Amino acid sequence: MVNLRFSPMARMLYRPTVWEDDEQEWPSLTMTDGLDVYEDGEHVVVKAAVPGVPADKVEVTFEDGVLHVKARTEETEEEKKRKKVIYRMDRVASFDYTATLPRPIDDKSIDAEVVDGVVVVRAKIAEAAKPKRIEVRSK
Repeated sequence: MVNLRFSPMARMLYRPTVWEDDEQEWPSLTMTDGLDVYEDGEHVVVKAAVPGVPADKVEVTFEDGVLHVKARTEETEEEKKRKKVIYRMDRVASFDYTATLPRPIDDKSIDAEVVDGVVVVRAKIAEAAKPKRIEVRSK
C-alpha cells in the first residue's frame, strides 16, 4: 500500500483563513491494487506497479514457484540540495509483492523489465506443465 500526501500549501489555497494543522483534512492518495498474474498462451506474466522507481532499484527473485518483486527508492541528498525547499515530507517509495505462480515455469526463461512504472516479468511455461493431447483409440 502506498500512501502519498500532498503539500499543506494546497490546503491553504482552498481555505486561506484556516491555519490549524489538521492532518485528517489533507488530501491523500492510496494505492492498493498493483499486481497482475496471468497466462498468455506460452508464458506466465506478472505485472507489479512500482511508480517512480527506476529499474536499478528493483529486485526480482524466484524460488520454489514463488516470484518476489521488491522495489525501493528515496530522494537522494544531491536531489535535495538542488531545490529551494518550501515544505518537505521525505519522499520514499517502497513496494513488496509476492506471487505464487499458477504453473511450473522454465526458470532459465525468466525476463524482467520496467515499463512505464510497472515491472513486467515473463517466463515460459515448463514443457511438463503444458497440456498434452492424448490420442483416443477404439478397439
